[in-house]
Amino acid sequence: MQFTVADAPERERFEARDESGTLAGVVTYQLTGAIIVYTHTEVMGEFEGRGVGSILARAVMDDARARKRTVVPICPFLSEWLGKHPEYDAIVARSTRKVK
Repeated sequence: MQFTVADAPERERFEARDESGTLAGVVTYQLTGAIIVYTHTEVMGEFEGRGVGSILARAVMDDARARKRTVVPICPFLSEWLGKHPEYDAIVARSTRKVK
């Protein structure tokens, strides 16, 4: 199954849809200047286990890189995904504060 990802700025989210146009998942965001904060990733139940989350993660990170944005990954899923994809480290803002 193929999925396409598109920005829906009026909804402040990226949407993944299958070939029939059915919504498969979203990544919500807040944009301020050149800083984009990814706040939440959600995959619709019938699409779980098909890699939609990873497809969304790669698409939003590639979009941020192309637009020369700095990413703040608040979303736990995206933060974990980025831990496995160091190729995006240069555009990710991470806290340097140590948590006790």
